[in-house]
Amino acid sequence: MITMENTRLGIDGKEVLNGIDLHLESGDIYGLLGPNGAGKSTTIYALLGLRPYSGGHVRILGGDPAENPIPIRRQVGVMPEKAGFYEWMTAPDYLGWYALLYDIVPTGGELNTLLERVGLPAKKGQPIASYSRGMRQRLAVARALLPHPRLLILDEPTNGLDPKGRREVHDLLVEYARTNAAGVLLCTHLLDDVDRLCNRIGIIEGGRTRVEGAIGELLSQTVRGLSHRLRLEAEPNLSNLPDGVTVLGHENGWWRVGTRSENVSDLWGELWRRGWKIQEIRSEASNLEALYMRHTGQNGPSAQEVRQ
Repeated sequence: MITMENTRLGIDGKEVLNGIDLHLESGDIYGLLGPNGAGKSTTIYALLGLRPYSGGHVRILGGDPAENPIPIRRQVGVMPEKAGFYEWMTAPDYLGWYALLYDIVPTGGELNTLLERVGLPAKKGQPIASYSRGMRQRLAVARALLPHPRLLILDEPTNGLDPKGRREVHDLLVEYARTNAAGVLLCTHLLDDVDRLCNRIGIIEGGRTRVEGAIGELLSQTVRGLSHRLRLEAEPNLSNLPDGVTVLGHENGWWRVGTRSENVSDLWGELWRRGWKIQEIRSEASNLEALYMRHTGQNGPSAQEVRQ
């Protein structure tokens, strides 16, 4: 769905992007990470043809956004970090107006269903001006989903939401990507969102991709001596642990273990052979934070050297 390789882009004579690599397939939820000013927004501008790239390779949904951006944009739902609305409108009226930009005319029932899907049931006559920050975030998600896009590009979609709202948006995005074979490109500073949602990540800094790949592989291969959470079918035998594994604690069916192995995949297999009936494995958020810190704020290796 997205292929960017060694993409470069200049603005006012300054090279803002100088080596972006991004690969996203259908069904992927991809976390695009980086500090403020790293080039995340400019990368999205290049993808949507809002700023022409000056070098490298860019393809999105099979097309070149620099040559013919309009057909591409009609297949993409976008949620910017700061989503503006016509605040005197009600949510259904606003979404109905917005749908015209995609040449679609949804029924009132379809709009109400979409609003309920994002946890924002329509209230007759209530203007958007009266909405809380969290309600506006939900409306922005609904707006991005409105055209049934093949690709979603979301910038900080859970800002302003309480924990329940964040979980609801997480579940919605996972379901949408899975059931529609759609792709999701997620820009966020919330590493917990990335840990819960994404199967792939790219970390950029200084306009350049520092690391890209499957999140599980990156965490297991580049971050050593940290912890993982395992959900088990039954209580394990703790008397015969393999070398390199330390049990750090357990809570609500999850066992937290520390690892020092050079090959974590082999370690999970060894635990299974020793009676650990593992149902799910999650890397601790601290692992992701360590990976992020390792590849930002310093002159890291090139994407070609570290891409998985």
